[in-house]
Amino acid sequence: MSRYPGRAGRLALRAGSLAAALGLWQLLTTLDVNVWLRFAQFPTVTDVARTLADRLTGPDYWTDLTDSVTRILTGFLLAAVLGVATGVLVARSRLAEDLLGPVIEVVRPVPAIAMVPVAILLFPSNEQGIVFITFTAAFFPVLVSTRHAVRALTPVWEEAVRTMGGGRWRILRSVVLPGALPGIFGGLSVGIGVSWICVISAEMISGQYGVGYRTWQDYTIVNYPGVFVGMVTIGLLGWLTSTSVELVGRRLTRWLPRTSYVPGGRPRPARAATTAAEPADAEAEEACDEHLV
Repeated sequence: MSRYPGRAGRLALRAGSLAAALGLWQLLTTLDVNVWLRFAQFPTVTDVARTLADRLTGPDYWTDLTDSVTRILTGFLLAAVLGVATGVLVARSRLAEDLLGPVIEVVRPVPAIAMVPVAILLFPSNEQGIVFITFTAAFFPVLVSTRHAVRALTPVWEEAVRTMGGGRWRILRSVVLPGALPGIFGGLSVGIGVSWICVISAEMISGQYGVGYRTWQDYTIVNYPGVFVGMVTIGLLGWLTSTSVELVGRRLTRWLPRTSYVPGGRPRPARAATTAAEPADAEAEEACDEHLV
């Protein structure tokens, strides 16, 4: 069985995939291909790159970037703290589940972007309303994932702590939060992505400055290269923030057993014993962080 390419080979594959997509985009738009899909309406890659280079030298681009990131971080951090706390409370308390559960389940299906009119009515400034939309978008994925992660914990761990004289707070600190961390970070990873979707939409509707606001302004004046600059910026920011959340999660849960993916075979423990002919430590380290490449 041929060995799958190592870290350098996988980086080359990913870079080649991105280059091929950009090359295809450039080819279709340069030739003005109109076969069902109208690529003649698209700006070329060089047009977008030229517009991006122009904006990088101006102050507005960085102001928009700073505003959007500040809104995301503020709303997301609030959602992370309150979502985890509420999820643990609902999962551990029947009274909290009875009081908060019905409200949560009724409000949770409502799209966060549909809260824009509510935010406009409730908050005295658009800035606070946008942060509220961002918070709402991330809050429910974090809450639901935390609730399920806490309920999935085996009772044996809690009983062991009680047997050794541990109280409620000791159980929470030593069993509940560490055991639920993988599920919590799964919700945080989903929440940060949904937050970007909603903050951009909120900026388009009621924002002043921000990547979404600038993208919508470019669309209204038919500046399509500017629209694609906004899309590229949003994609990069979303990737960086979600990767950061996943990286923190993996560092905080490094005690968990990992498996390395073997194409065409079965998963094997990342910490498996090695032999002189097959050193596995480097491969296991690659496998642990392969999704961050």
